[in-house]
Parts: sequence; C-alpha cells; structure tokens
Amino acid sequence: MANSKLIVVEGPQGAGKTTITDFIRHKIPYTNLYRLSGSSDSSLAGKQKSVEMYTDLLDYIEKLQNKSINLLFDRTFFTEAIYCRLGFKEFSYDDAFDEFLSRFAKFDFDIYYITLYLSDINEFEKRLARDDKGVFKYAKFSVESSNIQQEAYLKMSDEIKEKYGDKIHVVNIDTCVGLEGVKKQIEELLS
Repeated sequence: MANSKLIVVEGPQGAGKTTITDFIRHKIPYTNLYRLSGSSDSSLAGKQKSVEMYTDLLDYIEKLQNKSINLLFDRTFFTEAIYCRLGFKEFSYDDAFDEFLSRFAKFDFDIYYITLYLSDINEFEKRLARDDKGVFKYAKFSVESSNIQQEAYLKMSDEIKEKYGDKIHVVNIDTCVGLEGVKKQIEELLS
C-alpha cells in the first residue's frame, strides 16, 4: 500500500505551475520537487532521446516507491506529448505517452495529476508579461499559445480521468480564483 504521494502539476505557460509546486513542496513534508523541460531536439532523433529520458525517469520513480518520500513534478512526459500534439515537434509521441501513462498509473503511490488553467484567458497577458518568465524554444509566450496549450492540457486531463480515474486523482484547478483559493484547494486535495 502506498505510503507516499506522486504529484504531477501540468498546464499552460502562465497558469502558475512554479508558484503552486513551490507551495506544495513546502506544505508537504519529505517532498522532492523536480522541474523538467523535456528535450530541445524536435527531430525524430529527439523522440528517441525523450523516450530514453522519460524511461529513466520512470525507472527512478519506481525505485522510490514506499520509501516515505513524496515526489512532485513541475512538468513531465505529459508536456512532451502536448507539444507533439500541438505540432511543436516533428514526431508523434502518442505511442510513448500511452506506454508511460500506463506505467505511471501502476506505481504504488497515491497519484495526483493536477492541471492548472485560467478560466479568464485575458489573465494570461498579465502573467506572461512578468520580467522573470523564461523563454522556451517550442512555446513562445503569448496569450494565443497559452490558450491553445490550455485547451490541449484540459483535453488530456479528461482522457487520463476517463482511462485511469480509478488509479490517478485527476484534478483541474482554475488559478483565476487567486493564490489563496488555489492553496486551499490543494490543501484539501492532498490532506
């Protein structure tokens, strides 16, 4: 029986992943936080690199089952699949994604898949205008890009819930409710 949590936080740029994963990391004792960005190689060779990277990651997660350590991820292979679905890469990732998701759902953790989103897409403009936002090659910051990503993430969330809702807690959280509102939802979810 699981004695640890495995939490993945996904969502479009500007939805609040960094803020929320920092909060979770400090709220739940014995939680390791990982921030991943995927592979920068968009060619077919990049797919193999990505598959190897996420296979190694899943091997690592598997080794940490029942060690009383919580694992928290700000992006994982879910983002790689989204970027491929949106055409940012030259390859399809659906086969690897399906294999990874099946394996992910079998881990002996209390598993949470959290999608952050903004119900008011105009909020993206404010959040993406911050000076401290990084720039990623495949998803230039723009309201339009973030909104398209958001739609893809919410669709993926529905797919995961339909297929693995009995094994993975799948939750969508609207960050337009404000930071305190989101924190309260997270605390209730993970308590």
